[in-house]
Amino acid sequence: METKKMAKVFKALSNPNRLELYLQIAKNHETSYKTYDGCLINDITKSLNIGAPTISHHLKELSNSELIFTERKGRYLVAKINEEMVNEVNELLKLQYLEDSKL
Repeated sequence: METKKMAKVFKALSNPNRLELYLQIAKNHETSYKTYDGCLINDITKSLNIGAPTISHHLKELSNSELIFTERKGRYLVAKINEEMVNEVNELLKLQYLEDSKL
């Protein structure tokens, strides 16, 4: 587990709007896990009250930190949670918690 990689993840999530966007994608990912392959960004942007250029920037940052994958499906942009990265972050936090609890 690379420290620089994890720092990039936490930096990406440190912006409140970006964190909210990520949580909305994750929530949509959980509710539609069996029926749909991703989350339509268009559905989320309506609830966030953020302009399209800002959403685009936040998506780029989340994608660059490998928290999400995005792809075009026709004229729609679809985002998917990178479950592998979620597991890596979870392991890091779990490891840190175990180390702290030993003190």
